[in-house]
Amino acid sequence: MKRIVMTGGGTAGHVTPNIALFPALKEAGYEIYYIGSYNGIEKNLIEKEGIEYYGISSGKLRRYFALKNFTDPFRVMKGYREARKILNKIKPDVVFSKGGFVTVPVVFAAKKSCLPVIIHESDLTPGLANKLAIPRATYVCHNFPETAKYLPEGKSRLTGCPIRQELYEGDRNRGLEFLGFDGKKPVLMVVGGSTGAKAVNEGIQSALPELTETFDIVHLCGKEKLNEEYVGTPGYKQYEYISDELKDIFAVADVVVSRAGANAICELLALKKPHLLIPLSAAASRGDQILNANSFKRQGFSEVLEEENLTKETLVDNIMKVYDNREAYIKKMSESSMSDPIGEIVGLIEQLAE
Repeated sequence: MKRIVMTGGGTAGHVTPNIALFPALKEAGYEIYYIGSYNGIEKNLIEKEGIEYYGISSGKLRRYFALKNFTDPFRVMKGYREARKILNKIKPDVVFSKGGFVTVPVVFAAKKSCLPVIIHESDLTPGLANKLAIPRATYVCHNFPETAKYLPEGKSRLTGCPIRQELYEGDRNRGLEFLGFDGKKPVLMVVGGSTGAKAVNEGIQSALPELTETFDIVHLCGKEKLNEEYVGTPGYKQYEYISDELKDIFAVADVVVSRAGANAICELLALKKPHLLIPLSAAASRGDQILNANSFKRQGFSEVLEEENLTKETLVDNIMKVYDNREAYIKKMSESSMSDPIGEIVGLIEQLAE
């Protein structure tokens, strides 16, 4: 049986695409092993999937001054030694890395052990961890056509991002029943996100009188971000987050408002949901969401509203623009070449594992 080591961690966005690949890899006959940090978010997520998990030491690589900059390199070196030992024990046919700082020692160790490596880069421009790892990779999968210019010649593979199969299995009637909506109005789904949700949440809630004239609204506000002032507002349901019913909420949604994290927008593309993106501002991030959103707009998938231009009026105008032109957005998304990310990536893995 073929063996694969997968790695990625630090945030859920560096883990859930790996999880989305598990069923197809198992079907293709792979034994799957996972290397992450000792106690990162990835540990619980992977162990819940019944995958054998190995923890290693990891350190963050920073572009700014911090005292940990003097100690974290030693953690990375320790992680490298631990990864070498694990890889020598498992003897995988291929290593797949989704990104995050824990992956750097794993990719370096794989290269030292002459193992083929595939990296997936979610954002339009590679982050620091992947920048260090890319020279040691055989292929680099990515979500945006523009990313190819940042990659070494011959390594670029435009695949899109794997999303959980369950998201394709939503049921509109179940979603309406869960939300208590009668289905007479189109449904607007708002994903505020975890960090940086404040501006989106406040913008939507300020525009509720106008928006509820047209839509029933389901609003995922983020942890501890529910606003009691709007509880009981007709046609408006707010939740911190939704897990098991998320697929049904997507099935119900006619229009989506979202931040522009790479995994989130790839889900919207795969599900062909007309959407408005409000990227996290450059002041609050490295600007990757702005690049992601503008790429999707250039491809005709999205409408984009910069956070700096977010007002009640601009928000309502842009949501109505997306809704009124929804068929055009669906058509563009349906024509995308990134229709089967899981199949494309597993195909590359199979190629290298032969």
